[in-house]
Amino acid sequence: MWSPQLATLARTHRVLRWDLPGHGGSRADLLPHDDTSSVAALAAQVLRLADTQGWESFAYAGVSLGGAVGAHLAVHHPERVASLGLVCSSARFGPPGPWRERAALVRREGVGPVVETSPGRWFGDPGTAETLLGRALLRDLAETDPVGYAACCDALATYDLRPDLARITAPTLVVGGSLDIATPLDHARELADGIADATLKACAIGRLAVEQPETVSAALSIHLRAPKGPQC
Repeated sequence: MWSPQLATLARTHRVLRWDLPGHGGSRADLLPHDDTSSVAALAAQVLRLADTQGWESFAYAGVSLGGAVGAHLAVHHPERVASLGLVCSSARFGPPGPWRERAALVRREGVGPVVETSPGRWFGDPGTAETLLGRALLRDLAETDPVGYAACCDALATYDLRPDLARITAPTLVVGGSLDIATPLDHARELADGIADATLKACAIGRLAVEQPETVSAALSIHLRAPKGPQC
C-alpha cells in the first residue's frame, strides 16, 4: 500500500513499514485470537519495533487502521511521536456490531467474501482494481491469514478515540478522501477539528489512498519532515 509513497518519503526519512498481524510478513499470532484484540495492542507492537531501531521518537503516517495506531500512540505516548499523518482514517470506525460480524465471517469462511467486496470499498476509481498495484493489493488480501484479519476487525470494533483527540500535541496532517465511502470526509473533519492545529487536506482518493500518490506523497513528505533525530 505504501509503495507509491516510498521513494518520495525515503528522500528525507529512514522509512520503516510494518504489516498488520496476518498480513504480508507479520505473524497472525501477534494479536489474541479471541475478541480481545485492540488498537492499543497494535500500538505496543509498533513501539517495540521502533525500540529495535533505537528510535526514541519518530514521524508516523498511517492509512485507516494504521492511522488509528498512530493516533493512539500520539495520545498515550506523546514523547515518541514527533509528527503525525492520518490518511483516510478515523477516530471511530463505526459501531462494534459490523466489525464483530465481519470477524466472525472471516473466521468461519476465510477472507474470500471480503476479497470479493473490497474493490468497491478500497478504490475510489473502480479501474484501480485492474492496475498492477490494485491487483497486487487484492492478491495480498487474498493471502492474508484469516485469524490475523479477524483480530484486526476486533481491534476496530472497540476503537473510539474521540474523547481523547484533544490530547494529541504532535503536529498533525489529516488527509481525507473525497472518494472514500468507508471513512468519508466527515471522519477526516472530525479528526482535524478535534486535534489542536491539525491541517486537513482533501484529495480525490479512496480508502487506500492510491489514486493520487504524488499528491499524498508530497503532502506527507513536507509535513513529516523534522529538523533532527531518526525518523520512521
